[in-house]
Amino acid sequence: MTATTTPHQLADLAVANPGALIQSVDWVAIAPPLIAAVAALGILVADLLLPARRKPLLGWAAVAALALALLALIPLRHGDRATFCLKTVAATTDNGGCSYVADHFTLVFQLIALGGALLTALLSVHTVDEQRMPAGEYWFLLLGSATGAALLPASRDLATLIIALEVVSLPAFALVGLRRDRLGGEAALKFFLSSVTATAVMLLGVSFVYAAGGSLHLAALADGLDHAPAQLRHLAQAGAALTLVGFAFKVAAVPFHFWLPDTYTGAPVPVAAYLSVVSKAAGLAGIALVTTLAFRPYAHTWGLLLAILAAATMTVGNVAALRQRPDTPRSAVRLLAWSSIAQAGYLLVPLAAAGYGHDGNPLGATAAYALIYAVVNLGAFAVVAAVGRTAAENRLDDYRALFSRRPASALALGFALLCLAGLPPGVVGVFAKVVVFRAAVDAGLGWLAVVMAANVVVALYYYLVWTAKLFTPQATPQPQAQAQAQPEPQPQAHRMPAPLSAAVALTAVGAVVLSLAPQLVLQVVSTTLF
Repeated sequence: MTATTTPHQLADLAVANPGALIQSVDWVAIAPPLIAAVAALGILVADLLLPARRKPLLGWAAVAALALALLALIPLRHGDRATFCLKTVAATTDNGGCSYVADHFTLVFQLIALGGALLTALLSVHTVDEQRMPAGEYWFLLLGSATGAALLPASRDLATLIIALEVVSLPAFALVGLRRDRLGGEAALKFFLSSVTATAVMLLGVSFVYAAGGSLHLAALADGLDHAPAQLRHLAQAGAALTLVGFAFKVAAVPFHFWLPDTYTGAPVPVAAYLSVVSKAAGLAGIALVTTLAFRPYAHTWGLLLAILAAATMTVGNVAALRQRPDTPRSAVRLLAWSSIAQAGYLLVPLAAAGYGHDGNPLGATAAYALIYAVVNLGAFAVVAAVGRTAAENRLDDYRALFSRRPASALALGFALLCLAGLPPGVVGVFAKVVVFRAAVDAGLGWLAVVMAANVVVALYYYLVWTAKLFTPQATPQPQAQAQAQPEPQPQAHRMPAPLSAAVALTAVGAVVLSLAPQLVLQVVSTTLF
C-alpha cells in the first residue's frame, strides 16, 4: 500500500479487508473544535427557549464554551495525535493518510483561533446588547466560525481544508451584516462576493491538482505531483497557484485585499477584531499546509510567488495607512484595517523563505509572529471598542488626550501600538520583527529583507502619530472665542463593562508578559511543527 493509493484501490481494499478502513475516533484529539461546534448548536436551541430577559446568558455560555475548548488543548500538548486515518497509508507515511492531525503546528493555530474567539466574545457581550443584535444568531455564528478556524490547521486533506475554510467564512459574512444598517449590509455584500469568487478559483485549482496528483491527502499529494506525467506538470502548477488564491484572500494579501477596509469599517468592532486575527490565522495556516506539505515539488515557484505577495502586501498596507485622515469617521478602525494588511505581508515572509529551502524553522517563525500579532492586535481593537462607546464616529482625533480621561486604556493602546511598530518597550514586537527578518536573510531573500526593513520604518510614522495623540492635551480655545461660544454638553462618562475591561486587561497583560519573557515565544520558533 503506497502513499498514492487511488480511490479504486481503496474500494478494492475495503471489499477484501473491511477492517483496514475502519477505526475508532480519537475524541480527545478533535475535542477543541467539537466543543465549539456543540456549543454553537446548543446556544441556537437555547435561544428558542429562553425568554428575552435571559438572552444575555447566551453570551456567557459562549465565553464558557470557548474557555473549555482552550482547556481541551492541554491533553494535546505533546502533538502526537491523529485520527480519521486510512490505516495502511498512515502506517507507511507517518500520518500521511490521516485527515485530522493534532501536532504542534495545529496546537499553536488552534490556540490563536480559540483564544482570539474568546477575546472577541468578551468584546461582544456588551455590543450585542447595546446595538440590539439578535443574541442567539450572533453567538451561534461566532462559535460556528471559530469551529472552522480550529478545524483548519488540523486538516490534512484538501477536502477537509476547503470545508473548514468555508465554515470560517460563511458565518463571518452574516456577522459583518448582523447590525442591519447601510454600512454593515454593504460590507457584508462586498465580503461575500469577493469570497465566493476566490473560493470558485480555489476549487478550480484543487480539481487541477487532484487530476495531476491522484490524491486529496496532502502528504500523498506531494508524492503524486512529484511523479506526475510530464504532460500534466503545467496543469498541476496552474492548479497549485489557483489553490493559493482562496487562502491569500483570507489573509488579505495584495491584490486580494480590496474587500478588507470597507468590511472592517462596516462591521461591528468586535467582528472586525475577529476577522483581523482569527480569520487571518486560518488563511495563514491553510497557506502553510498546502505549500509545505502538498506542493513541495513546486517549492521554488510558490516561494517566489509568496515573496512577491509579501512585498506587495506590506508596501500597499503601510502606504495606504499613511493616507488615513484623523478627522474622518471610523478612521481608527480603517487605520487598523490597513495595518492588518501590512502585518499580513510580514507573516508571509517566513513562508516564502520555506520555499527557498531555509534550514531553520520558518513555520515556527510564522507561528510565533502570528501569536504575538494576535495578542497585541486584539488589544488595540479592545481599546477601540471601548472608545467607540462614547465616540460613535471613532475617529483618530477622538483619541486625543485619552490618557487624561482613561489612563489604563491609553497605556494599553499605546503599548499595543508600540508592539505593532516593533519599538521598545514593546520588546515582543521587536522580537517578532527580528525573527521574520532573520528568516528572510537566512533563506537568501536579501531583497525581501530590505523591503521589509523599509516598510517597518514607514509604519513607525502612523503608529507613533496615533500613540502621541493619546498623551497630547486637548487644545484650549482662545478667551474671546470661549466667551462667545455656547457651552456644549459634554458626553457622559460611561463605565466600561466588565467583559470589555477583562479583554483589555488580558491582552495588555499578555503583551507585557511576552515582552518580559520572550523565551515563551522562542519555544514556538525552536519547535519542529511538522
